[in-house]
Parts: sequence; structure tokens; C-alpha cells
Amino acid sequence: MWRMRGNAISSSSLWRQSLRYLSSTSSASVPSCSHQVVSDGPSTSSRNETPPSTAGVLASPSQKPNKKYRGSINDVETAKFAAIADTWWDHHGPFKPLHAINPVRLSFIRSALCHHFRKDASSATPLDGLTIVDVGCGGGLACEPLARMGAQVLGVDAVEKNIKVASVHAMKDPSTSTIQYRCTTAEQLVHENQEFDVVLALEVIEHVADHMEFCKSLASLTKKNGMVIISTINRSISAYGLAIVGAEYVLGWLPKGTHDWSKFVTPEELALLMKRTSLSIEEMAGVVFNPLTQKWSLSDDTSVNYIASSVRRVI
Repeated sequence: MWRMRGNAISSSSLWRQSLRYLSSTSSASVPSCSHQVVSDGPSTSSRNETPPSTAGVLASPSQKPNKKYRGSINDVETAKFAAIADTWWDHHGPFKPLHAINPVRLSFIRSALCHHFRKDASSATPLDGLTIVDVGCGGGLACEPLARMGAQVLGVDAVEKNIKVASVHAMKDPSTSTIQYRCTTAEQLVHENQEFDVVLALEVIEHVADHMEFCKSLASLTKKNGMVIISTINRSISAYGLAIVGAEYVLGWLPKGTHDWSKFVTPEELALLMKRTSLSIEEMAGVVFNPLTQKWSLSDDTSVNYIASSVRRVI
């Protein structure tokens, strides 16, 4: 059984608090739980920052994923993110929730990697010497801080605009200019026989076409005794209420249609997926939002958002 991390927070208590908070902030209409949320793609909400120009930036070595190795790519999902790619670094735009949750995810990642690879967590560059691939890297929100921690980072994404935005932003800081970005897929990297110490898939698995095939690719990219870290959303009633009804329809944190509840993955399902792909979960933690403090934190409550680290055990 994997380890749980975080302060004990009552799921029912948090759920009640969140519902009270959501109901007090907006009276917007919400979808019925009896049907699936459907959208042609996210809307392009207003933003208060001019996105960086991506003219002339090339994703090396290829601009678009090889069609032969698209594997678990879901074209409908990638179209959603392509529509709002220019807003990745707008802290008040459609990706505001990811900016808010990012420090908590990075805290878990840093701790898990330092523990597993016996790194000095107090060092300014605790991940020095580790190779990391961030699958579905988006605009590079996780890639940049990981590079600052000393890791050699490759960010890959099937959306060309995401890679261009990430590349432009990384060049603004010498400490992140060493990040490599590619518009490609995990399946393509597997075909190239690439392997990494650490493979990340943060808020990605719920957007792919085939969970099992995706996890197989993640495992194949991981070196022996390497680590895979996945963060995602539980397929629970709480998650429907908070991640879809609350975040998309009441608060407007995310464009409507961003998530499909049927594609969410329960912790038990994730553990089984890991087991079937030669990975074993080492640690799991819930990532919860406290409506009273307006802060995210790690918890033992995995009813909505959660993150898990797994190790590739090869006998």
C-alpha cells in the first residue's frame, strides 16, 4: 500500500464549506449531474496581459508530432488547449487554477524526488543531475521551476502553440533557457528509445484517448528505478461538483467544457494502471482548495485533485 501524505482534512467538511462558498459567489446556471458536460472547446476569456510574441520560435527538432506516433492523443482535447495557448502565462486567465496549484505540485515533486534519489532537499539545486521529461508540458509551468532546481528538462506537448509559448517564456531567464521543448508525443519518444530519470504527466491523463496506452508510454520512457509522477482528478461526485460545476460554471476559473467527468481517473484505477505497466505507487496525496483561506495544500483527501509518485521496478 502506498503512503499518504498531508494533513487530515475531512472530505465531507471541505465539501460542505466549498459548496457554501460557491453558492455565495455566483448564481450562474450550472449543468445537471444527469448529463455529460459537452463543449466545442474552451472560450478565449479576457486577459490583462499581452502574451509574448511567438513569431519565429521553432520547436526543436520537429514542429508537429509524427502522425504515426500520435497514440493516445485526443484531437478534441488538444484543440481546446490550442485555442487558449497564448494565455498560459497570464496568471488571471484560463490557466489561473494551474498557477495557483503549481507550488503545491512542485512541493510534492521535489520531496518525492529528493527522497527517492537521495538528494539534498535543502540544496538550492536539489534535482541536479536528474533528467526529467514533462509530458503534456503546456506553456512550461512545471518545466521552468524544475530547471531552476537543477534538473535537465525536456518539455513535450502535442500542441504546437503551447511549445512556442513555452519556448519564448523560457528564454527570458538564463536559468530556464536550457530547457528543451519539442512538439511531439510520448509515443514518439518511446520510438526514439529515449529514457529519463523522471517522467511527469501533470493534469494530462484525463485528456488522453486511452489511459492504458498512455501509461505504457510513460513507463517505457522511465529508466530502471526511475520515477513517474502523475497528477489528475478523481472521478467522484465531489470532483463533479467542484472541478466541473464549481470551477467551470460557477466561478468561471476554467472555460466551460475543459473537463469530461467520465475521463477522470480514481486513485484505485491509477494504481491498477501503474501495476499493469511495471510501475508501483510509492506515495499519494490529495491536493485540496480551502475556500476560507483561498489556498491550496497537500492533504490525505483524494476525493477531487490528487498527485501520485510511482517507481519503475524491473526485476
